[in-house]
Amino acid sequence: MESSRGTVAELVAARWGDHRPGLWFEERVLTHHEVAAGAAARAALLADLLPPGAEPHVGVLLDNTPEFPLWLGAAALAGAAVAGVNPTRRGPELARDIRHTECRVVITERAHLPLLDGLELPGVRLLVTDSEAYADLLIPYADARPDASRATPADRVLLYFTSGSTGAPKAAICSQGRLAAAGRSLADHFGVRPDDVHYVCMPMFHGNAVIADWAPALAAGAGVALRRRFSASRFLADVRRYRATYFTYVGRAVQYLLATEPRPDDRDNPLRLGFGTEAGAVDAAAFERRFGVRLVEGYGSSEGGAAVQWTPGTPAGAVGRAARGGDLVVLDPQTRAECPTAVFDPAGRLLNGDEAIGELVNRGPNPFEGYWRNPEADRERRRWGGWYWTGDLFYRDVDGFLYFAGRADDRLRVDSENLAAALIENILARYEGAAAVAVYAVPDPVAGDQVMATLAGDFDPLGFAEFLLAQPDLGTKMAPRFVRVVERMPVTATNKIHRAGLRREGFRCADPVWWRPPGAGAYRRLSAEDLAGLVAEYRARGREERIAKEPPASARGSSSVRRQGLEPRTR
Repeated sequence: MESSRGTVAELVAARWGDHRPGLWFEERVLTHHEVAAGAAARAALLADLLPPGAEPHVGVLLDNTPEFPLWLGAAALAGAAVAGVNPTRRGPELARDIRHTECRVVITERAHLPLLDGLELPGVRLLVTDSEAYADLLIPYADARPDASRATPADRVLLYFTSGSTGAPKAAICSQGRLAAAGRSLADHFGVRPDDVHYVCMPMFHGNAVIADWAPALAAGAGVALRRRFSASRFLADVRRYRATYFTYVGRAVQYLLATEPRPDDRDNPLRLGFGTEAGAVDAAAFERRFGVRLVEGYGSSEGGAAVQWTPGTPAGAVGRAARGGDLVVLDPQTRAECPTAVFDPAGRLLNGDEAIGELVNRGPNPFEGYWRNPEADRERRRWGGWYWTGDLFYRDVDGFLYFAGRADDRLRVDSENLAAALIENILARYEGAAAVAVYAVPDPVAGDQVMATLAGDFDPLGFAEFLLAQPDLGTKMAPRFVRVVERMPVTATNKIHRAGLRREGFRCADPVWWRPPGAGAYRRLSAEDLAGLVAEYRARGREERIAKEPPASARGSSSVRRQGLEPRTR
């Protein structure tokens, strides 16, 4: 009987009996049939491991090894959900992610075991995939066959973390029906064929790799090639080796690829498409010129509540128009009035950003399925009559094309990861010389944000760098790129930290600013030459309008935001 393929489990089971090569990883090749059989074996093992009454959630703390897609398939067959665990999280925050999603089983590998040492994880069983004990566990289930009958479209299949301004990451829910539909939609949109090979080099604990790369390959019966971790230097060699035709990216990855040494044969590759976000028009054009591969920009909120789709004729710099079925508008979050359309100068620079930029809101039906055990966050997303507020800033041109303009709150997006300013502030507040700390985003020259901190108190650049290295819960992307040092923290009339003013001034302020140049571990004073180089980089990439103008000479030596004294933090 022909399946409706309404669940991920059905898509997994459909590959049973398909003996074409389907999964490549380093020197290993699995057929589609072997992938389906491996998922079935792990689904049967999971059914025996989960205690009665436990939530069917599996934490997966892995690099991009074959075990990751095998456990995605296993969870789908078992009617369970995978919670992707971010290995850049540390200490109690990492433990909190596992406990919050109520994972009673965590799948990991030896390389990540030190991250789990000493964590409080009561009742959690660890399975180490590169161990003999793990191989022995699977032996009794070797003859299992994939059975999709236990799964329904409403079953949770993913719990993926997205940070918010409150500090603690929220676990967004994705059902089997939504993931299967997303896979089919992208496969149809991009014409994915069974003989395509999707190169998965973005981390699979992120929704990007699972929803935009793995799912369309699964829906179309295409192959998947895995890279343990992204490598710019190995990218083209992998693409040629696996005959990859499609990949997903985030903007930083594209920048890294363009920074590799050009070769005469760069265009000699089988790729036909890259799909992702935040590459920037300048880098996307440079990528196509060098590698002969078109990059298609897209936008989809992590939680699935809004999507913007590129179509032919989309202007440079725009993401696209609302995807089918969406009623997307750009609203002033205070008045809920629709923002005026954008006005551009002849060079394409936005002239009326103060009026045109607002929050992207979906007033129509949307597939947002909520957050795990976080009703307050659910209500925030669906405030004002059930509309879906994305938390992202956009502006719209007269033809209805939408342009991404940043984050709507105190979140930062660094290398396509959402970070919470409050969480970083809590860590930096431990620094002995800090009387007060504020963390906020400044634009990255290419895409997304960089972390900037303002510190009131005593600042020793060497001691501060050593302090950062000693913090066990400071993730790899949380360390500030810029540190502004002030005598007193700038505040508003109500004695709240003047975050808007700090963001507005950025690193072009009157106060001393220390920075870590890319690739450096030490902080140094931001000089006039450094600043000129930075401004030139922003200008070359068409993002100069996103950084503050140089402060007037009369303001140098004292900030233009109002200052009041704040009491030192209690330690």
